[in-house]
Amino acid sequence: MPPKKKTHEVTLALEAGNAAMVDLGKMLGPTGANMRAVKVEYDEATAKNRGEIIPVIVSVYEDRSHTLAYKTPPTSFLIRKTLGIQSGAANPLTTTVGTLSAEQVKEIAERKLVDLNANDLDAAIKIVSGTARSMGVKVAS
Repeated sequence: MPPKKKTHEVTLALEAGNAAMVDLGKMLGPTGANMRAVKVEYDEATAKNRGEIIPVIVSVYEDRSHTLAYKTPPTSFLIRKTLGIQSGAANPLTTTVGTLSAEQVKEIAERKLVDLNANDLDAAIKIVSGTARSMGVKVAS
């Protein structure tokens, strides 16, 4: 059997365990994919991470079937969750909204390592630290 031909690929950032049909409709409507089936599959797969934002890549094929590829939550989301803040600083050069310990940065880097463009944990830590600084978060050394 020849491989299916992919017609669309859509990346969505949805709330884990509770994907909104409105968000799915906006992005998946033009693809012809079964939005209800995507929602059910996504919610079941991400239920254990309820409350987090879990990006997913939805690949739609010419027979309107689909596959889902899950990513790790955005680095900025993980930093905000760790610090318990709503958002980063409006001006990160002059305002600090919190401080991450080296251990917290390492934990975030370990979780993000599979999705980052990094060869090892040290490179991932540098990427997470840079994201934190751009949000107005100090990184303790």
